[in-house]
Amino acid sequence: MTNFTNKSVLVLGGSRGIGAAIVRRFAADGARVAFTYSGSPEAARLLAAETGSTAFQTDSADRDAVIARVRDSGALDVLVVNSGIALFGDALEQDPDAVDRLFRINVQAPYHASVEAARQMPAGGRIIVIGSVNGDRMPLPGMASYALSKSALQGLARGLARDFGPRGITINVVQPGPIDTDANPADGPMRDLMHSFMALKRHGRPEEVAGMVAWLAGPEAGFVTGAMHTIDGAFGA
Repeated sequence: MTNFTNKSVLVLGGSRGIGAAIVRRFAADGARVAFTYSGSPEAARLLAAETGSTAFQTDSADRDAVIARVRDSGALDVLVVNSGIALFGDALEQDPDAVDRLFRINVQAPYHASVEAARQMPAGGRIIVIGSVNGDRMPLPGMASYALSKSALQGLARGLARDFGPRGITINVVQPGPIDTDANPADGPMRDLMHSFMALKRHGRPEEVAGMVAWLAGPEAGFVTGAMHTIDGAFGA
């Protein structure tokens, strides 16, 4: 465990799955944690009560709402951007408005949140964006827009690492593979297909991703920035 006592942490998209595990990890390590949610108010309420964190309803598709939430959070020590959606289906048949909404949540929100956080973040601050191994590898049809959005985060981290480096702020992307969440359960219909690509024939656990995030936010990762950190059981190997 890393000691985050008196550190201020904001997790965008923290009510369920990987985001909730990240909230629990930082809270257990002593941080003052706030998180956002959109469509899961009861899950957010329960998580806030469990961890002593603060929940804010914020639509990550709304750029101005995201910027305001980060700005109003003050001088953050750690920003984690976990909010994201997936869109499945033939690219020739997908609703362009749905694709644009995915880009607003998966690409624009992380960019604007990161820039806004850096305005007040002290030296030693950490920005961590949750991407996906699909930014490196897309072995299935029907997920082109999702893969594009996750690849875009790689350029975001590399570019903003140059901008924020002189201020002592790091930015990194964590790229999970199949993780056991409501959106991708370990016993779901895609299990066998996904495991067939992997060296470790199991889904990862949200707590394992949270552990990588905590390391990147801690003092041992002070020289790590502009990098992709894949945690996928060799899905993308």
